[in-house]
Amino acid sequence: MKLKLTTRGHYSVKALLDLSLQPNFGPASVNAIATRQTLPAPYLEKLLIDLRRAGLVRSTRGPQGGYQLAKNPSQISLGAILEAVGESIEPWVAEPDAQAEDWVTANLWQRLHQKLQEALHSISLEDLYFDARSWQAAQGSEASFVV
Repeated sequence: MKLKLTTRGHYSVKALLDLSLQPNFGPASVNAIATRQTLPAPYLEKLLIDLRRAGLVRSTRGPQGGYQLAKNPSQISLGAILEAVGESIEPWVAEPDAQAEDWVTANLWQRLHQKLQEALHSISLEDLYFDARSWQAAQGSEASFVV
């Protein structure tokens, strides 16, 4: 089984991880995030609006404004980020007239789907933050972070 995030999901995780790396979780402009993470700014802006609607980020207007996390990184799960931008991982469902083997297979996929959902909601942005910082330390202090 191969699980692959769409561009929406990948960019959203990159953007929020970038925000978690800001000093004191201060605001960052869309252009600054897009430049650091090599993302298209107009597309990123749309994702950040979805993330703001979901209560994961907040925005501040003005020259020192931008987007910042609305919650502590420990309170933002990978699952919440993906759901905020419309990512869904749907299990296969057997047809009503399916054979017994199809029902067993469908049940297996349903159980795997549940475990995957639990895993996505158990991984926090804080976990990813510490992974990123560990990677930076392993690369040396001069390494910049790009997801």
